[in-house]
Amino acid sequence: MEGGHTKPDKTEFTECWRTTWKTPYIMRLALSAGIGGLLFGYDTGVISGALLYIREDFEVVNKKTWLQETIVSMAVAGAIVGAAVGGWINDRFGRKISILLADVLFFIGAIVMATSVAPWMLIIGRILVGLGVGMASMTAPLYISEASPARIRGALVSTNGFLITGGQFLSYLINLAFTHVPGTWRWMLGVAGLPALVQFFLMLFLPESPRWLYRKNKIDEARSILAKIYPANEVEDEMNALQESVEAEKADESIVGESMIAKVKGAWSNPVVRRGLYAGITVQVAQQFVGINTVMYYSPTIVQFAGFASNKTALALSLITSGLNVVGSIVSMAFVDRYGRRRLMIVSMFGIISCLVVLSVLFWQASLHAPAVSNLGSNHFGGNTTCPAYFSAPDAASWNCMSCLHAKCAFCADGTNEYQPGACLISDKGIRGMCRGEQRTWFENGCPSKFGIFAVLLLGLYIISYAPGMGTVPWIVNSEIYPLRYRGTGGGIAAVANWCSNLVVSETFLTLTEVLGSAGSFLLFAGFSFLGLVAIYFLVPETKGLHIEEVEKLLQEGYKPKAFRKRNSKVERSS
Repeated sequence: MEGGHTKPDKTEFTECWRTTWKTPYIMRLALSAGIGGLLFGYDTGVISGALLYIREDFEVVNKKTWLQETIVSMAVAGAIVGAAVGGWINDRFGRKISILLADVLFFIGAIVMATSVAPWMLIIGRILVGLGVGMASMTAPLYISEASPARIRGALVSTNGFLITGGQFLSYLINLAFTHVPGTWRWMLGVAGLPALVQFFLMLFLPESPRWLYRKNKIDEARSILAKIYPANEVEDEMNALQESVEAEKADESIVGESMIAKVKGAWSNPVVRRGLYAGITVQVAQQFVGINTVMYYSPTIVQFAGFASNKTALALSLITSGLNVVGSIVSMAFVDRYGRRRLMIVSMFGIISCLVVLSVLFWQASLHAPAVSNLGSNHFGGNTTCPAYFSAPDAASWNCMSCLHAKCAFCADGTNEYQPGACLISDKGIRGMCRGEQRTWFENGCPSKFGIFAVLLLGLYIISYAPGMGTVPWIVNSEIYPLRYRGTGGGIAAVANWCSNLVVSETFLTLTEVLGSAGSFLLFAGFSFLGLVAIYFLVPETKGLHIEEVEKLLQEGYKPKAFRKRNSKVERSS
């Protein structure tokens, strides 16, 4: 979804275990910084369940779809700014200060949300945690990478990726745990302040990145930190390697320029980098427009669209998607170096498109077979409770539950069998209480459906298709596709494209479901996914096993899929 990590080799994990067992200080550094990844995952995932209860407490949120979308997506908007500002803070003040500042933002944001008395406070809190997410998304893996021995760097940095998906899974568990606790959503959102506090105090006693210190001419401090990480006989070798790396970096900056504008101009004017950007931006935008964060941010709401009205049931079923996302990340690590980046993404996209099309058909069938609206049942609670649009509709006799929901009203199911005709009532907190008081089920986001369990299973298959390929590979491609001196700039541009696409999708999903219906929305994402598949096929080369120079040569000549190359082409690359 929104963060990436370096792909480690299998043997790195064995070496990682041996090295950290001998030097626990290394794991202390990695896990302390990795809490930022946990917070990243938690704060992006927790809102999906909290939103169900926020809607119940704030009537204005329940009635205004754009307000629900804004509460969810403001964390993404904050993350875009946080990532941009975080890059400057990282360079100017160091990785440690950046992580500490992110913790402060996480903590204050959690307190503001937990004590909110109005939707505007929730929005401010979400912006604050978003700023923290943006900073943590780039700073945590950077700190781990620069404070880890080179031979186990990939394995340690990958812990940040695991903690992101683990944080999302934890957020669903926490949501489920607080369903019957007074304050529900306040606890769900406020709990995020605790790991931020823990990380803040842990980081106070940890050093700055040795690479940053060396760049700031604090050479003795850098050496003392490396002495805690490496055996005594390797410290000088690492200092020499660090010196060469920093000098090469400064030399590149003298060619490209130090300002961001100069770097972006230089990247775009270079044909090799530009072609790399076509590929890098394509995979990042496609990652979001397959609709993944509609599932991660609105999963319980989607489960309710499928016919499960209970908040607790919706949260419990949503654990499936989050858990499968964690499993998919592990599967990716096992196969991405065996089958290649390009092939894994293409197979992933075929699975995603298939699942989205079938989901669309299921939701369409569910809307056709929704329970009818009973005139007698609708008048049962009194004339002032019946949906006004139902009263005035010339075709009221043909109304079903979906017609009722489209009219911004709610469906009170039959007390004995929810698939039988029910009442179409005004969506109001008091009327909802009257409906539930008669042991009936209240539906506001979806209708009773026998297809519901199949929709949840399809969501699970969608995640299985997404996570091993489109979930992780775009970040790996962006770490390999650019020439070394433009790697940071190119990766940064692609990451901004990812966050902006994320914002567009999360800010419009509920509105799309109102305009197009659930079936139409998933079919639209299937269409976007098909376009993404075509773009990946034509623009993204295979980078597995290629050296930097080989990738650069491939892009210099211009990439074409094997089926579209001339037979006498001197360049043969696997597709």
